[in-house]
Amino acid sequence: MRPPLEDEACAFLRRHRVARLATADRSGAPHVIPLCYALVDGAVYFVIDAKPKRRGGTALKRMRNIAENPAVALVVDDYDEDWSALAYLLVRGRAGVVTERDERARALAHLREKYPQYRAMSLDAEAHPVVRITLEHAHLWRARGG
Repeated sequence: MRPPLEDEACAFLRRHRVARLATADRSGAPHVIPLCYALVDGAVYFVIDAKPKRRGGTALKRMRNIAENPAVALVVDDYDEDWSALAYLLVRGRAGVVTERDERARALAHLREKYPQYRAMSLDAEAHPVVRITLEHAHLWRARGG
């Protein structure tokens, strides 16, 4: 059973549009990229979309890393020149490609709702895998106590 995110952490994730995903290969070499995501039923989902990339689908470094080492971290943050307004959410979990058709469809529906750009992309299963991050730990930090 997934540990539930606290309401404030859920709201923080839902409010933001971009996260940074950290993966590592089997030797521990880190790789960090920005990505679009959706929070669905306590898990975070992303899709390998149709934006131009040197490689696609499972050939991408993040996907090779997830296959070798499913432990991942996700950071969503607020930066401001007023450092009293700084905040971030660090989520650690395990990532894997979604293989169940209904789960994939539900995740894509949420991603398309959040990001209108996805509505024009076919995002078929072969070339555009959907990845689920099952949350294991979340830490929300704010410079201000509130």
